[in-house]
Amino acid sequence: MAATPMPGNPNSDGTPPPLPPPPGTDMTGICFRDQLWLNTYPLDRNLVFDYFALSPFYDRTCNNEHLRINSIHPLDISHLSKMTGIEYMLNEVIEPNLFVIREQKRDNPDKVTPMLTYYVLDGSIYQAPQLCNVFSARIGRALYYIQKAFSTAASKLEKIGHDAESDDANDDSTAGKETYDLREIKRVDHILASLQRKLQPAPPPPPFPEGYAPSQPTEAEQGSETQQITEHQQLPSVDPIIDQGPAKRMKFD
Repeated sequence: MAATPMPGNPNSDGTPPPLPPPPGTDMTGICFRDQLWLNTYPLDRNLVFDYFALSPFYDRTCNNEHLRINSIHPLDISHLSKMTGIEYMLNEVIEPNLFVIREQKRDNPDKVTPMLTYYVLDGSIYQAPQLCNVFSARIGRALYYIQKAFSTAASKLEKIGHDAESDDANDDSTAGKETYDLREIKRVDHILASLQRKLQPAPPPPPFPEGYAPSQPTEAEQGSETQQITEHQQLPSVDPIIDQGPAKRMKFD
């Protein structure tokens, strides 16, 4: 009998680990890798879907699963096109390193609605982020640096104004020395401060596609979102991997 993947080890207090979100939700923070499977089977276009079906990203109520139960290849488009509902399609292949799998909703043989995209990169499976989330993150980062630039410019102008006042007090009669118009400096400083106050936060992302259910943030996550963005964001050294390796498998005689 083939080995069956088991959930992760229990926590130190004996409680079971939290289960991953259900398929179709935001799971961009995790990835899946089964090294035992990769050591046993080749990763190609014929077997990559069987490997994907082991991951928590796979929805077992999809049309592909119905084909597998009936001993039909799960990517057979001649059968999938006659069905309606959620299905997965192999969208792009660069053997053996990259496989792109698209989750879509089929309404009829000629109409499908893309929902989510997953990719298998060197044996690890990830969920691709939504394009709206990518734009939102980039716009938020751009606004942060624009605000930082305005703050730096305002502080420089304040320093120049302070130096000009000190120079005028120490030597008002120095000939040929560069002078500053304090009123002009204050006017520019006021303009920069008003522009900085008028900067709007990043616009909200567009609505998610039909059938996509984003995960609800916890209270801790909501509290962390209110903190100011630090200048140097620390990226995790390793990806959180749902390891379904041989150490976490049941053994059968």
